[in-house]
Amino acid sequence: MGTLAERRTIPPWVKVPEDLKDPEVFQVQTRLLEAMFGRDGCRIPYIEQVSKAMLELKALESPDFTEVVVYGSYIYKLRAKWMLQSMAEWHRQRQERGMLKLEEAMNALELSSWMK
Repeated sequence: MGTLAERRTIPPWVKVPEDLKDPEVFQVQTRLLEAMFGRDGCRIPYIEQVSKAMLELKALESPDFTEVVVYGSYIYKLRAKWMLQSMAEWHRQRQERGMLKLEEAMNALELSSWMK
């Protein structure tokens, strides 16, 4: 997804300072970010609006994972975290199935070329 942009504004539904305390934090495989949030995070504003939460992505030392920080009222940030973790798992499984299909196709090609 490229470099992570720094946040400049706080959505109007997030109450300052109480909603900025005690965020929900979890990690997502970096390879899933574009599938979840769109190119350069273009879907983040929509996800924030629907979930009534504020999201922040933070790069970690390991390039394999990115930290997702969710701010908002207690119920909204828990719901947003659950939704995002479900999306990540769905995309991970989808990519895994795609790799298995690719592997099967490659094996079939190897067998067919060997039989000729």
